[in-house]
Amino acid sequence: MKKQLLCLTAVLALVFAVTTTTTAQIRTPAPSPGAKLTQTVGLTEVTVEYSRPSLKGRAAFGAEGVVPYGSTWRTGANSATKITFSDDVKVGGQALAKGSYAILSLPGETDWVVMFHTYDKTDWSSYEDKTPAAKVAVKAQKTGHSVETLTFDINNLRNTGGSLDFYWGNTMLSLPIEVEVDKKVMADIERVMAGPSANDYAAAAGYYHDSGKDLKKALEYIQKANAGNEPRFWQVRREALILGDLGMYAEAVAAAEKSAMLAEKAGNAEYVKMNKASIEMWKPKVKKSGK
Repeated sequence: MKKQLLCLTAVLALVFAVTTTTTAQIRTPAPSPGAKLTQTVGLTEVTVEYSRPSLKGRAAFGAEGVVPYGSTWRTGANSATKITFSDDVKVGGQALAKGSYAILSLPGETDWVVMFHTYDKTDWSSYEDKTPAAKVAVKAQKTGHSVETLTFDINNLRNTGGSLDFYWGNTMLSLPIEVEVDKKVMADIERVMAGPSANDYAAAAGYYHDSGKDLKKALEYIQKANAGNEPRFWQVRREALILGDLGMYAEAVAAAEKSAMLAEKAGNAEYVKMNKASIEMWKPKVKKSGK
């Protein structure tokens, strides 16, 4: 009986050991962890998904580097680096339709070629023999410091574009991104003007004003936005700014005073301060211009 119990105990121990081995998971840090960057550029969403290798005492590029010059590179680690555009764009002056692309590159000491392949799989080597959708020549810039871990970023943001930037070691690349904004906004303005709300008028006025378009049309829109019984202090502030840019200083002062009063009532000290500063700037001009 004792012998049978010992055998049963041994069997149970073996089963426990096998079960533990098959179900336990040991998590360790990835040598090149994955990253995802999403940035809105104008009205276009740009997303970069890539793995981030680190130098770990090595050079990034060249004969002694991780990536030799003149060798096609996945521009990252592990899977193909993927970039996605929600709308048609231009990168480095080259047109790319909306969608996803694998980024491959050909590094050089001073001159690089960055290739955008229509994305269909994670295996980066599958793109090497294919014709890219776009190929961009770009000058490598040397930085005054070394970046340990490969980094993509989207910078220099404007309404109509930005830049896709890449850093590793003391090397930096910057590819300009151009996006279409004006046609989209103007189409939206035209579409909603048939029955616009106060917010629509204010948005249209803001775009006309910020883009340096027809200021008289911007004034027309913002005055329609403010024509109701409960104008909003930030919209009245916009009216004051447009009037000031038109040189209608007396009217600008009056609008700024109204905006300051509404802002004070709403408890917004920042707008009160901005309006008072504008009033101080415009009042002397009222006397000079007579307007």
